[in-house]
Amino acid sequence: MRTDELVSMLATDAGAVTPHQAERRHAMAIGWGALGAAVLMAATIGVRADLAAAAAGEGMFWVKVVFVACLVMASLLAVLRLSRPGRALAWVPAALAAPVFAIWLLAALELLRADPDERAVLFFGATAGSCPLLIAMLSAPVFLALMWAMKGMAPTKLRLAGAAVGFLAGAVGALVYSLHCPESAAAFIGFWYPLGMLIPTAIGAALGPRLLRW
Repeated sequence: MRTDELVSMLATDAGAVTPHQAERRHAMAIGWGALGAAVLMAATIGVRADLAAAAAGEGMFWVKVVFVACLVMASLLAVLRLSRPGRALAWVPAALAAPVFAIWLLAALELLRADPDERAVLFFGATAGSCPLLIAMLSAPVFLALMWAMKGMAPTKLRLAGAAVGFLAGAVGALVYSLHCPESAAAFIGFWYPLGMLIPTAIGAALGPRLLRW
């Protein structure tokens, strides 16, 4: 369905739209997708053994969680706006960029204060080779659920909508992954986590015009 056809349908009183339908639909998709990601994590890589101790004693554990949660909220705003025809992203890109710049600033301070021979360890940690792929893997259930939710709405910018769905799925996948991840350095979190989120983003951008077509 093209935009002009949608306008014609609405003009002929095709029926009232349920208030907050997009919010409810995407919330349900995120809930089921996050549950699927949690089950997938439990069946494959598991939760870190010292999660309780990390949550109680590591400030950087909560920095990691808050960083990813901010990206979840900002990308959800993007998805909600792109679910409706004619809605601009407006200030949403700035909301997405803010937590990234914040963690990069923290990473820069961390690296400047560290001894030169410690900087590579802070950046690569022990799991740089697997972190982005695991985030992408855990994002898969969320990606499928969100694509279903977006398909039922009225997106007109299909490639951008697909990318937004992919980034939100990646952010939720990263939030679930943070319960497994043993890394706590800002330099690691600020690079490898967004890299993992960009994998489903690229997939969503590629598949959006096909999967979200009316």
